[in-house]
Amino acid sequence: MPALRTEITEIVTGLGALGDDLDTVLTADAAPDELRNVDEATWARLRTAHLDGTHRAEMLAAWNNGRALLRASDGLRNRRPAIVEWKGGHRDPGDESVPADLRIDHVYLISCKYLSKVLHNAAPAAVFDRLLAGGPTRRSDENWFDVVAAAEHQRLYQLVRRAHGPDLELPDGVELPEQVRSLGGPHRDVLRRQLPRRWDRECAAAYQALVDVTAERTAERWRAAVADGPGRDRSLLWRLLRLASAPYFVLGTGPRSSLRLRVDTPWDWNQAFELRRFDIEAQPGGQARVGWRARIRSRADPRIDRGADAPVVEGSIVDRRALGAGEVEVAGHVEIRWSHGRFGGHPEAKVYLDTPHAQVPGYHPLV
Repeated sequence: MPALRTEITEIVTGLGALGDDLDTVLTADAAPDELRNVDEATWARLRTAHLDGTHRAEMLAAWNNGRALLRASDGLRNRRPAIVEWKGGHRDPGDESVPADLRIDHVYLISCKYLSKVLHNAAPAAVFDRLLAGGPTRRSDENWFDVVAAAEHQRLYQLVRRAHGPDLELPDGVELPEQVRSLGGPHRDVLRRQLPRRWDRECAAAYQALVDVTAERTAERWRAAVADGPGRDRSLLWRLLRLASAPYFVLGTGPRSSLRLRVDTPWDWNQAFELRRFDIEAQPGGQARVGWRARIRSRADPRIDRGADAPVVEGSIVDRRALGAGEVEVAGHVEIRWSHGRFGGHPEAKVYLDTPHAQVPGYHPLV
C-alpha cells in the first residue's frame, strides 16, 4: 500500500485537475464519481489528513499542480475530465511503460514527482549491461560487487567478520560463513541490523577500496556496452531520461518551485535534437558512483559547426563557453549501494539527474 504522503501527492493532483474547490471535495464522504480506483479506506485517510491539516503543504502543492494542468494549453485547456484514474501500487505489465501515476480520459498520463531527482532505481545489470532495455528491472540474482570487485568485496567482509562477528547476536544454529557469496537471508538480516554505523579504520579503508574499484570497473563495463553498437548512446540517454512511447506530464515540486513539465517521446526528441557526445566516468564519493554526461545540439540552431568537437568539461557544472552554439549539457550520476543496509541485500543502482529538469532537452515547461 502506498504511503499516505504518496496518496496525497498523486490523488490530490488528480482532484485538482477536476477543478472543484479543495475543501469542498475533501470534506465529502465519498470521492467524486470521476475519480477511479480509490477505495473507501484510501478516501477516508485522505479526508482525515485534510481535516487534521497534517499535510496541508503537500495537499496545496498537489492541488495547484492539478489546476495548472487543467488550465494549460498543453494540457486540458479548461476542459473538466470525465475520468481520472489513479494507478496506486499497480505496476504496468509491459517492459517500456510510461512512469505514470494518473491517467485522465484514457489519454493524459501524469507522473507525480515531489522533491526527487531519482530517475530510476534498478538492478545494476539492468543499467550497465542491458542499458535499461526492457525497463529498469529491480530484482537480480547476482551481487554486483561480486561481478566487478569480488576480491575487494570478500576482503571487506573478512575484516568485518573478524572485527564484529564475535559481538553479533546470531540465531541459534546460525554462523557467519567464511565467504561473502555464501551469506543467506538470516546472516544479512543480522549484519544489516547489528553492524555499527561507523567502520573502524581498517574496515573503512577496505570499504573505500571496494567503492573505488566498483566505480572504475562499472564505468569501463558501461562504456563497453554503449560502444557495442551504433545508436546505443542515444537510446540509453532516452531511457535514462524516461522518454517513453507516449508523451506524458510530470507534476510535482523541486527544491525551490513547482515542477510542471511535458515530456517528449523519442520520436519528438529526435526531430528537435541531436546527441553530440555521451561520456561516462567514475566519480569519487561515499558510495560507488558513476557519472554520465550528454552534450546535445538543437537542430533548430543553424550556427553549429558540425565538424567541430567541443572539449569535454569535467564535472556536472558546465562552462558554457566550451559548448558549441546551440548545445547544452545534461548530466547525472548513478550510485551503486546496498539495497537494505550493509550486506543487507544485493546492491541497487540509483540513477540521479543532476541537471535541473526544466533545462533538459525534451522536457518542456507546461504552458
